[in-house]
Amino acid sequence: MTNRIAIMLGLALLIALAVDYWLYDTEHLVFLAKKFFALLDWMAFWR
Repeated sequence: MTNRIAIMLGLALLIALAVDYWLYDTEHLVFLAKKFFALLDWMAFWR
């Protein structure tokens, strides 16, 4: 992956998060963060 692709993917992610925050407030972000941390915990268990 080149730096240009990584920067574009990062910007796309930040824009998607900003749009989600603007349209739906922080409810979805909190839900996704909880699910992400549960996934990390599950992955650490199987490591």
